[in-house]
Amino acid sequence: MRPEHGTRGPKPTHGRRDVAVAGIRIADAEGIDAVSMRRIAAELGTGTTSLYRYVSKKDDVLELMGDEVMGELRGTTLPGDWRADLRTIARLLRETALRHPWLPSLSSGRANHGPNSLWWTELSLSAFDGMDLDTDEMLANLSTLSAFVLGHVLGELGDQEAARRSGLTHEQWMEQQGEYGPSIMNSGDWPRLTRVMIEAKTPHAADRQDRLFEAGLARVLDGLAAHLPPRK
Repeated sequence: MRPEHGTRGPKPTHGRRDVAVAGIRIADAEGIDAVSMRRIAAELGTGTTSLYRYVSKKDDVLELMGDEVMGELRGTTLPGDWRADLRTIARLLRETALRHPWLPSLSSGRANHGPNSLWWTELSLSAFDGMDLDTDEMLANLSTLSAFVLGHVLGELGDQEAARRSGLTHEQWMEQQGEYGPSIMNSGDWPRLTRVMIEAKTPHAADRQDRLFEAGLARVLDGLAAHLPPRK
C-alpha cells in the first residue's frame, strides 16, 4: 500500500519488483542468508542507500521476494474436483519450493498478504466451493496439505544438501555403507527394519522422491476425505 517512491528527489531508476527479483536471483544462487541490502544494490548497480526509497528494511525485501515467487503460479486453473484441486495445489507448491530452496523458510512463518499470495490463497480456498464447510475447517485442510508438502520438500532439500556437502550421489552414499547394512540385518535385533531393507524398492528408485511424494499425498487426501462433506 506504500507509494512506489516518494514525491521528492529524482525519479527512481528501479522499482520494488526490481528489488524483489534481484533478491530472488541472489537467494536462488547462494541461499537466503546471502541476501542483503548491499548485495541487492550491487546486483542492481545502485547505491545501498537508494534502496530505502523502495523498502524500509530487509524484512520488506523478503516479503516482496516471497510474493514475487508466488506470482509464478499466476494463470493456474484448478480442475474443479476437490481432490484433483488439492493435488494440483500440492504439486505446484512442491515444484515452486524446489525451484527456490529458500522459500520454505519464509512460507513456514507468517502469512504473506501481497497481491500474488492473496490470489493464490483465494484460488486454494476455491477447492472447497460448494461444500458445507466453515472457514476454520477450510484452513485446517489447507494447513494439513501445506504441512505435508513443506515436510516433504525439506527432506528433499536436505538430501540435496547432503549430496552437495559429501560429493556423493544417493546411490554412491548407499554403496558406501559397505558392511554396515548387512551387520544391521544379521544382528537379528531389528526384524522390522531388516524386512524394509530387504524388500523395499522405493529407496533404490531413481524417482524415489516423486514416489514418496505421491504416496504421501494420496494418504493425506484420503485422510481429508473423511472430514469433507459431498459437494452440493
